[in-house]
Amino acid sequence: MRRIGLLGGMSWESSALFYDLLNRGVAERLGGFHSARLLMSSVDFAEIEELQRAGDWDRAGELLADEAARLEAAGADLLVLCTNTMHKVAPAIEAATGVPLLHLGDVTARAVRAAGLTTVGLLATRFTMEQHFYVDRIARHGVAVLVPSAEDREVVHRIIYEELVLGVVRDESREAYRAVMERLAARGAEGIVLGCTEIELLVGADDSPVPVFPTTQLHVDAAIDAALA
Repeated sequence: MRRIGLLGGMSWESSALFYDLLNRGVAERLGGFHSARLLMSSVDFAEIEELQRAGDWDRAGELLADEAARLEAAGADLLVLCTNTMHKVAPAIEAATGVPLLHLGDVTARAVRAAGLTTVGLLATRFTMEQHFYVDRIARHGVAVLVPSAEDREVVHRIIYEELVLGVVRDESREAYRAVMERLAARGAEGIVLGCTEIELLVGADDSPVPVFPTTQLHVDAAIDAALA
C-alpha cells in the first residue's frame, strides 16, 4: 500500500472526515485489520483564511508547498489536498514536490462524466464559485459548470465560513442549501457538485432534486485506488 500524504486543517472538521473515510474505505476493501497508510500535515486554518481574505494566494501557495515538501520528505508517495478552495494553489504544490498530487477537479469531472452527465451546478466557497481555477479544470473534461446567483453564492459562502468550518450544522441552513440546489436544477444542472469539503456535513443525496457529487468521498475513493494500485 502506498503512503498517502494529507494536506489538511482547512478546516480540521473536514480533515477529520477525510481521515475517517480513508481508513473505513481501506478496511472495507481489504478486510481484517487493514487501515490506510497516512501522513498528515494539518495547518492552522486561521492563517490560511486570513490570506484568502487578503487575496494573498501566492503566500498561501508557499505555505502549502512547504508542507507538501515536508510530507514528501517524510515518505508520502502521493498527495491529497483536503480542501477544494486551496486547489487554487495546486500548481505551487506540484512545482515543489516530485510525487503526484491527486487533483480534485480531475477526480470530480471524471465522476460526472462516468455518470453520463455534462452539466452540473456547483456549491462551494465564494472563491471556488467565482474564480476560474476549479470551474475551468472541470471544463477541460467536457463538463459545463453552473454557479448560483450572486445572492445564493453569498448564502452558500456564509454558511460555510460562519457555521460548517466551526462544526455548526443547522436545519435552516440545510433548507437554504436545498433551495439553492433546486434553483440550479431548474436552470439545467443535471447534478450538483458539493465543492467544499464541509458541505457534506450539511447536505447529501436526499437533499437534492438531482444527483450529487460529494467531492470528499470522491477524493477519498480516488486516493484509495491510487494507494492500492
